[in-house]
Amino acid sequence: MEIHVLGAHNFETERTRLVSLLIDDVLALDAGGLTSSLSFPAQEKIRAILLTHYHFDHIRDIATLGLATALLGPTNVYSTPVVLEALSAHLINGEIYPKFTQWPSPERPSLLLCPMEPYRTVTIEGYNVVALPVNHTVPTVGYQVIANDKSALFYTGDTGPGLSSCWPYISPQLLIAEVSGSNRWEKRMREAGHLTPRLLKDELVEFRELKGYLPPVIAVHMNPSLESEIETEVAQVARELDSPVTLAYEGMRLHL
Repeated sequence: MEIHVLGAHNFETERTRLVSLLIDDVLALDAGGLTSSLSFPAQEKIRAILLTHYHFDHIRDIATLGLATALLGPTNVYSTPVVLEALSAHLINGEIYPKFTQWPSPERPSLLLCPMEPYRTVTIEGYNVVALPVNHTVPTVGYQVIANDKSALFYTGDTGPGLSSCWPYISPQLLIAEVSGSNRWEKRMREAGHLTPRLLKDELVEFRELKGYLPPVIAVHMNPSLESEIETEVAQVARELDSPVTLAYEGMRLHL
């Protein structure tokens, strides 16, 4: 499994993009920085997208991908029904962007919306995928993705404390977890349904106690203005746990 970090942040600047990950060039996790990171030929290779929730920084490039690949046939977009309903009502609604579920034709639309049930494993483009609810301000799921060679990752999406509810259902070789703010913003991060390095450490301790191991952790969704603080604090977490915890960056490539 090859993972390409297209966007690693929660704000867009000249050097940062909104969160989006691409697996083996064909399966995307979230779509904040999807088309803004890829050439047209690369966009055309994407066959399916998994959305964690409907906040704009995670769905934005669904619309631009739908337009760019409209003549190539459907791209499947997977998420829980509430996320897909919000996408249809507020973004690809025929006013902000075309109704890509009906356009360019009802028989061959640009996007097919595919509802998923949490805790139920489905096969998507050859990968076994399970969506697990996490704690955020709106309905949100994280995803475990397992390839044919049994390599597995878990992507939390946006989440606050409480990932222990997911741990019994997964056994990833890589954990991609959001860390939106630094420790001094812990109160605000808790209120907004996000993690800090200290809160992440608590979740990882529970993971290791339950599973007996700790996979390498890659942090995403950082606030660029706090990234220096987050990096220092994440490095401290890695030392305390004696296990790799590092920050993602745009263009980062990982292999499982």
